[in-house]
Amino acid sequence: MDQNTIEEGKTLSLVAYLTLFGTLIAFFINKDKRNPFTSFHVRQGLGLGILYMIIAYVVSSLDSMMASMSFWIFFSILFFYGLFGAITGKMNKIPLIGDFFQKLFKSIGQ
Repeated sequence: MDQNTIEEGKTLSLVAYLTLFGTLIAFFINKDKRNPFTSFHVRQGLGLGILYMIIAYVVSSLDSMMASMSFWIFFSILFFYGLFGAITGKMNKIPLIGDFFQKLFKSIGQ
C-alpha cells in the first residue's frame, strides 16, 4: 500500500476507533472511496466495539469492582493499540483477535 493511500485514510481510521458511532461514520464515508487502510481499521474498530459490548454485559452482571477495572484496562489497551496503529499509518492487527475480525468483516471495504 502506498503512502498516499495511508495519508488519505488516516483521519477516518482514527474516527473508526471512537465508539461504534465513529465506526459507522467511518464506514459510510469510506463506502464511496473504498480506501483499504480505512477499511482495515473500520473492521478492527467494529470488532472491538461489538466485543466490548458483549463482554461489558457479562462483566456488569458480576457486580465486582476488580472485574470491571480489569475489563476497562484490557479494552483501553486494545483500543489504544488500534488507535496508535491508525496514527502511525500501520495496519497492526489487534493481538489475538485481529485476524478473526478481518475474516468476520471481510465484506467491509471490498
